[in-house]
Amino acid sequence: MLMTHRRTLILFPIVHTPEDLGGLADAAAQARPTAMDRQRWHQVLDEVWRGIERAAAALPVAAQGWRVYQDGLPVCEHEQAIVADLAAGGSRNHRLVQRLVERGARLMGTESAELLVEEYQLQKQLLEQDGDGNGEETRRLAAEILVRRDRFIAERIDQTLAPGETGILFLGLVHDLERHLPPDIEVQQPAGRPDHGGG
Repeated sequence: MLMTHRRTLILFPIVHTPEDLGGLADAAAQARPTAMDRQRWHQVLDEVWRGIERAAAALPVAAQGWRVYQDGLPVCEHEQAIVADLAAGGSRNHRLVQRLVERGARLMGTESAELLVEEYQLQKQLLEQDGDGNGEETRRLAAEILVRRDRFIAERIDQTLAPGETGILFLGLVHDLERHLPPDIEVQQPAGRPDHGGG
């Protein structure tokens, strides 16, 4: 009887693809200067995403009791349109979210729009800074925002995931969400955790 009241969060740690990075994609690509580095990185991304896609396809998603949460998706009135735009632009992540919604999962706005804008601006500064003295301070501020984002995501899941429901969360590797979640949410990672950074 108690099992029906358990809340489950299926966590997919992800590595963001260039299609997910928007205006940061070009600057991020510069971090891999050689063609060999870029080719290897694309191979790693493909391996990671094939594993995630297989694990997600095996989930028994139904029309009731399933919610999908997405790293970088703000709580707003346009979640479906944002996912559709990114999926149309080639994002494997957002195409996968669309497939889960088509199978019955309910799409949930996941993040604070204000924090996302603030972090985007800081990440852009970090990618543009090349050894100047402000890098450490910018990194410290970016780390603080990441913690605030994790707290917001955890609160959002806690507020919207009802007893007996299962949430699916796609979240970049740099996050440390689990320490912010309430203890009654059981976290599962069916695709494991990639060994490669970049999320």
